[in-house]
Amino acid sequence: MKETVVMSIKIKNGRIITATDDYIADIFVDGETIKAIGKDLPIDADSTIDASGKLVFPGGIDPHVHLDMPFMGTFSSDTHETGTRAALFGGTTTVIDFVLQKQGHSLKEALAEWKSRATGTAAGDYSFHMAVTDFNDNTKAEIQEMVENEGITSFKTFMAYKGALMIDDSQMIGLMQEVKKQGGLVTVHATNGDVIDFLVAKHKREGKLSPLYHYLSQPEVTEAEASGRFSDMADYTDCPGYIVHMTCEGALNAVRNATRRNQKVFVETCIQYLLLDASLYEAGGSLDFEGAKWVMSPPLRQKKDQQTLWAGINQGLVQVVATDHCPFMWAQKLMGKDDFSKIPNGHPAIENRMELLFSEGVGKGKITLNKYVEVACTNAAKIFGMFPRKGTLAVGSDADIVIFDPNEKHTLSAKTHHMNVDYSGYEGWEVTGKVKTVLLRGNVVIDANKCLVEKGNGQFIKRNKVSGKI
Repeated sequence: MKETVVMSIKIKNGRIITATDDYIADIFVDGETIKAIGKDLPIDADSTIDASGKLVFPGGIDPHVHLDMPFMGTFSSDTHETGTRAALFGGTTTVIDFVLQKQGHSLKEALAEWKSRATGTAAGDYSFHMAVTDFNDNTKAEIQEMVENEGITSFKTFMAYKGALMIDDSQMIGLMQEVKKQGGLVTVHATNGDVIDFLVAKHKREGKLSPLYHYLSQPEVTEAEASGRFSDMADYTDCPGYIVHMTCEGALNAVRNATRRNQKVFVETCIQYLLLDASLYEAGGSLDFEGAKWVMSPPLRQKKDQQTLWAGINQGLVQVVATDHCPFMWAQKLMGKDDFSKIPNGHPAIENRMELLFSEGVGKGKITLNKYVEVACTNAAKIFGMFPRKGTLAVGSDADIVIFDPNEKHTLSAKTHHMNVDYSGYEGWEVTGKVKTVLLRGNVVIDANKCLVEKGNGQFIKRNKVSGKI
């Protein structure tokens, strides 16, 4: 790895956008942090970037990615190197990846395995959630160490994938009580695994094996029921809770109902659930395998669910737009060409999230610029214990900065993206707005569509305890 030389930089005349502010000013960066922000700053720097006519906002934070993850007999195709580099190209400077405990094994063993793949390879900054798949007395004793010593304060749970990742409700309650005690947060893949397993088996018995039946095996009610149950358990234990990759109206209404007892449950949706819908599963006919590109769990939903999620963002019920980035090469997807239940679940988007959300959200009047920064950058930093180091532009914050042309049009394609995957879920989409320059901790890492740093540039970010309030 080359040694990174960080010089002082002045970004002049940019339109600075944070979750709360919108003004034209200069930013002075010296070392890894922002030293000053002001109009016509009388400070000389080693280099100056003219950001006139450009937007300047904090580096994006994607708190839901799966890099180099073993799953369904293969590995997700982006490594920590390729995935974080692609993220930088798209204006995301920090990601949070998931460590998966193996049932019968400790959290420490899982963490060591993930560190062996990520340490010294990531190009952008990263942190870890810990997925607890086997909560018992030994696991319970490890929670404090994860929080206090490793800076891992969020613990993922699965209400599906029985026999591999799923924990039952008694384990969920026990985990929530311990995580609450240690100052952490429990996140959840909220779907009713038993119902899904029943429907998968039913469709397979009936010979219904195309990708469409992946979608039909996970109806909205499976997510709505589990979201309500998770919220109830979080309320009972008073544990901060966060529902990942929410897709649908029924699930959001479960959270909406929880607010009536003055409960706060954080909600994340993903860019694909805002923009794509379930018609893709049968765009080429009900037997078409092309729909495998969008086989993910939960699946894409209906247009009415997209409307609900956009509304939820503006109502403050949805705080984060992430990706659940989990790419697989087309050859890997073909593992399930004769059986939808063997198609590796996942979708590539780590590079496209910020530009798609700007183009489709801000550009089409669905959200404001401030809301854009809030859901793409700031709220994840606050919820997961990285604020104000990350997620905002302020004196003392890490100089993670995106300089963005709001008017440049370009087309998304697998031919030009930097993710290690040979198709795009957004092939041919024309978007308005492009990431031009990216700084990570004061160093220019992306400029003129080139990555200027090598693997190993990324730092592991230890996170602080959280309170469930932002």
